[in-house]
Amino acid sequence: MTIPFINSLIKMREYKIVVLGSGGVGKSALTVQFVQGIFVEKYDPTIEDSYRKQVEVDGQQCMLEILDTAGTEQFTAMRDLYMKNGQGFVLVYSITAQSTFNDLQDLREQILRVKDTDDVPMVLVGNKCDLEEERVVGKEQGISLSRQFSCAFMETSAKAKINVYDIFYDLVRQINKKISREETETEKEIDLCASVIYIVTWNQKVHLKISRLLLDKV
Repeated sequence: MTIPFINSLIKMREYKIVVLGSGGVGKSALTVQFVQGIFVEKYDPTIEDSYRKQVEVDGQQCMLEILDTAGTEQFTAMRDLYMKNGQGFVLVYSITAQSTFNDLQDLREQILRVKDTDDVPMVLVGNKCDLEEERVVGKEQGISLSRQFSCAFMETSAKAKINVYDIFYDLVRQINKKISREETETEKEIDLCASVIYIVTWNQKVHLKISRLLLDKV
């Protein structure tokens, strides 16, 4: 009975997810709600922490390593390292603070620069949607920005447990699709190399046979 369990651990894929956004948008609240199932009302914005959680997505066991980054300016120098190692990114703003929404453009550009590709799994998240009376960022603005970013978008509430799991499940699916695309491209490159090798080898054999025939005639 232990062998299937061991095999499942060996086959389990790990996903490195980075949660980014300005201070006070609820990055930690979303992460802790997802990992521990509790709502954290107040959190030190200077704290950066990482969490691990095993989940099942589309019948596949996954181990998520989630980095909850600090939103304060003094930690921005560390972002390049996080972005380089991350496979998927959660860009969080608060629907109650316009400035947090405006900050995401630069964050996304930094991610694309560090990753050196436009193909980056990403989810745009408008958090605190339970505070509708305090809303200053319209849902339409979020939808429009997500189209500009070519990424998924959802409004969430860590407090009311709205769409919290969906963020991370969606990212896992995006990462899986990206891995599949990369594997397909690698297979195509291998097939192309094999074809070239075959043609070169075949030409060499033909050349060798012709050379032997010419020598025999001499």
